[in-house]
Amino acid sequence: MKSIKNYRVLSVAAFSFLFAYLLSFVFEGQVLYSTIDAFGAQSNTYILAAIVAHFAGLFSCGLFIKTPSRAKSAMIIGMAICLIATVPFLFVPSALWLVGLVAAGYAGGCAVAAWGFFLKRCTLKDERIKSCADVLIFSNIIMIAINVIAVNLSHIIGLLLSMLCLILGGALAAMLPAGTDGETTAATTPETERKSPGDIRKPMLVLVLFVTIITIDSGLMYQVINPAFEHLTGLVSWYWAVPYIVALIFMRNLSPKRRVQRSLFLYIGMGMIMAAFITFMLLGRGAGDYFVVDTLMLGACGIFDLFWWSIIGETLDYSQNPARMFGVGLSANVLGVLCGDVLGVVITSIRLPSAEVAVIALTVVCVTLVILPPLNRQLTMLLKNHAYLSAYADMSEKQQSAVIRQVKLIDPLTERENEVLTLILAGKSNKEIATAMSIGESTVKFHVSNIFSKYDVGSRAELISTLLKNQTKT
Repeated sequence: MKSIKNYRVLSVAAFSFLFAYLLSFVFEGQVLYSTIDAFGAQSNTYILAAIVAHFAGLFSCGLFIKTPSRAKSAMIIGMAICLIATVPFLFVPSALWLVGLVAAGYAGGCAVAAWGFFLKRCTLKDERIKSCADVLIFSNIIMIAINVIAVNLSHIIGLLLSMLCLILGGALAAMLPAGTDGETTAATTPETERKSPGDIRKPMLVLVLFVTIITIDSGLMYQVINPAFEHLTGLVSWYWAVPYIVALIFMRNLSPKRRVQRSLFLYIGMGMIMAAFITFMLLGRGAGDYFVVDTLMLGACGIFDLFWWSIIGETLDYSQNPARMFGVGLSANVLGVLCGDVLGVVITSIRLPSAEVAVIALTVVCVTLVILPPLNRQLTMLLKNHAYLSAYADMSEKQQSAVIRQVKLIDPLTERENEVLTLILAGKSNKEIATAMSIGESTVKFHVSNIFSKYDVGSRAELISTLLKNQTKT
């Protein structure tokens, strides 16, 4: 257990330095903006190229990174490529700037996705939300320090500090445990690895859709809100991410019972985004106005980011390839920002009034409000079902039998229904139950419907919850 905790700290530290570099430079960072401004270059082409490349790296990494040893190599090599690709920005603009940003964006995306292996292997499942929060908190604190220096002192020093982050991150990543290709650590169990991935596709698709749409407003923030306050360079350089960090600390330290209420905090976050764009429309462009708008917008971003990072972290047990799961999940965030950026560039070019920008942003929030209820339902069923199945699998055969006998039904289960119930508790789908019992899938559905009716439940998750709760009371 001690080694797992030590590796958790090591993996969080390594990734925090990598992510601090990406936030301060590649991903619309202040170091990149300061460097571009210092030479009077046009920023849109560079920014969009870096984001597209970063999306491609996140999305495609899982296609060729399939083992822990390759994931470790991807992190180290990715950071080395980022380091080399940043060097041209120490000199006057050239074609190497665009090449470097594309290379750093793609390599950085691969390195981020590869960390999914170490989030799964080096962090106990119930602590992954803490690891995700710690990474986001520490990387943003480092980013703030670099931003303040780059904006207020020298963009060259900011560049050098962001490159130092890569060196430190690479050195720490080299100490991560690569293990063997089939090895399982204390952070995972064979039971979780055997879960069927079929049940995860629908909730993950809904999550990806939700993340993509809601982060369109983040892209609008970069292209519309931030430029409106660019005259407050000193204030923006240090305060921009402070509300984000505060929100992360708050969410990280919620009691486990409160963490389950995911949808409640998402509704609060959506309300904050709506308030941010409304106040942006109504208020002026002074320091006090910036405090209000930024606090609302970045506080909401902190709530949302930890939500989907932690959800993706929890679902890694469903995948044999955490790099693919983690990369695709986070690529939805980048895709949303990219769409928002493009929309923001168009809005800026046609000089759309702030009132109409607010209407667009509020429309985005309204669409996500429609998606949120089915998303919450899908995730609740997925994660609760997974937790209950793990608890059931850990019981002895005697305890498992006791679970089924525990609830006294007015209309007892038939022998066939008992067999079906046992297989449901083993995590089998209707198709797998049909194969195991040599009966038709329609017959299985008939038995499942009868079981639900007799237990007065509406889903597998509710059935398992009812059975295990009764078991814990005895």
